[in-house]
Amino acid sequence: MKYVDEFRDPEAVRRLVEAIRRMATRRWTLMEVCGGQTHNLLRYGIDEALEGCIELIHGPGCPVCVTPVETIDAAQELSLRPNTILASFGDMLRVPGSHGTLLSSRSKGGRVAVVYSPLDAVEIARERPQDQIVFLAVGFETTAPATALAVQQATHYGLDNFSLLVAHVCVLPAMQMLATAPDHRAKAFLAAGHVCAVTGFAEYDEFVRRFRLPLVVTGFEPVDLLEGILACVRQLETGVASVENCYARSVRREGNLAAQRLVEQIYEVRDTPWRGFGVIPRGGLKLREEWQRFDARQRFSATPEVAACATECPAGDVLIGRIRPTECPHFGTRCTPDSPLGAPMVSTEGPCAAYHRYRVASHAGK
Repeated sequence: MKYVDEFRDPEAVRRLVEAIRRMATRRWTLMEVCGGQTHNLLRYGIDEALEGCIELIHGPGCPVCVTPVETIDAAQELSLRPNTILASFGDMLRVPGSHGTLLSSRSKGGRVAVVYSPLDAVEIARERPQDQIVFLAVGFETTAPATALAVQQATHYGLDNFSLLVAHVCVLPAMQMLATAPDHRAKAFLAAGHVCAVTGFAEYDEFVRRFRLPLVVTGFEPVDLLEGILACVRQLETGVASVENCYARSVRREGNLAAQRLVEQIYEVRDTPWRGFGVIPRGGLKLREEWQRFDARQRFSATPEVAACATECPAGDVLIGRIRPTECPHFGTRCTPDSPLGAPMVSTEGPCAAYHRYRVASHAGK
């Protein structure tokens, strides 16, 4: 497949693995903060190919995984109200809240619609003026432009039956929190290429200056990932800490300015609760005052957000890289993709789902 095969070329992969092994004089610990990268590191066996040389730990790179329990509770509550339809992406339907999931709400008569885009939810609102349509807006900086566009579209159509349950989160504040944690182990970061395609990477300069941690913007294919790892190791071995872009075919330093302007117009940053983390200063987005009429929490007096999180799932320990998914006492036994205790086992970008799919299920099939 053009534009993909060259980044999956086995010979290029072999050369990069050998180069990393030659360059590393000690075992380095690196962290990626993107669920897509986590899955491909395991899917292509990169972690195993670099075993003994590079330790890969997985940060909070799955937005579904960090969506707080209270947001799921609010979404369930809204789905059960008369003349209300809760719309969201398919992953969100199986994420546990305090009292089940959106799927279980549906079984109780709740109205839950799976959509592929926030604009699909706007179309539902146009087609069903008798119902209130609430879109559960989750995701990092990658999905915020689309929900901002949905607000613009709803305004354009004059819709008064469309609103957002906003749970957007921002990557950099979470990385700052990780870097200041007393037990953090990452010596360098692989930055999420798709996030940087929107935000650019200039904002990481201060992070690298402050923490003296190399940061490399990295893509998703095996060659992308290994080039990012090699760049990290090169910096670590030479005592350098800088921002480096190894995903230049998609990422520019300034990012997508049109998308940034759109998000800036609709949203502002706020202190935000993350599942398993508590409240992260400036860790998410909220609608600006002039767009508050689209805020489902205000419109429907939905369950307020709090940082408490009562669950058996040690999501925080997994998403901060403190433990591997396989070190969770429930992994593969009480917690499986068919019966998840927590969001990291649900999402297609969750680290527990990745380990179960590529280490448990695939090995069992051999």
